[in-house]
Amino acid sequence: MTYTRLIGEVAGKILFWIVRGLSLSRIHPNVLTFIGLLINIYAAVLLASGKFFYAGLVIIGAGLFDMVDGRVARETQRVTINRNFYVVLTGVVMTVSIMISYTRSRSENVIPQCKVGFLERPERVVLLIIGALFDRMAAVLWVITIIGNITVIHRMMHTWDVTKQMDLDDRPGGRSH
Repeated sequence: MTYTRLIGEVAGKILFWIVRGLSLSRIHPNVLTFIGLLINIYAAVLLASGKFFYAGLVIIGAGLFDMVDGRVARETQRVTINRNFYVVLTGVVMTVSIMISYTRSRSENVIPQCKVGFLERPERVVLLIIGALFDRMAAVLWVITIIGNITVIHRMMHTWDVTKQMDLDDRPGGRSH
């Protein structure tokens, strides 16, 4: 038996007993998730204040909560996320939302302005409000995903066109600015 396998087996047994104890204590898995979130916020405060060693220790503690909350939920049959596809779709929406801002920021490093595309932050917020109020979140997530990606592509194409025109203007005999 290798050392890593031995460590894995010992850690697995410890984790099993921690999950078993938490399951018997009837603590709700969401409470464990929330405690883990609070611990991560504290770790972020430590990181921001330059206390990296202590932040690392706190992150280890938060990782423990991250490892057990899902297992306790399965053990106590309290799994709350049963629509994995929509969890992934939400991640895609978060990514595209960041990319919308990122493409504008990067574009405006090389061109004067890049305010093209439909889905700015206010539009995304309004869509999320509509989805929440009318219980149509799945449809809203799809709209943000599709139109958001179109916005990102539009900004990239706009930047390409403007930089190409700038290159033509800078050539000898081209128009000056």
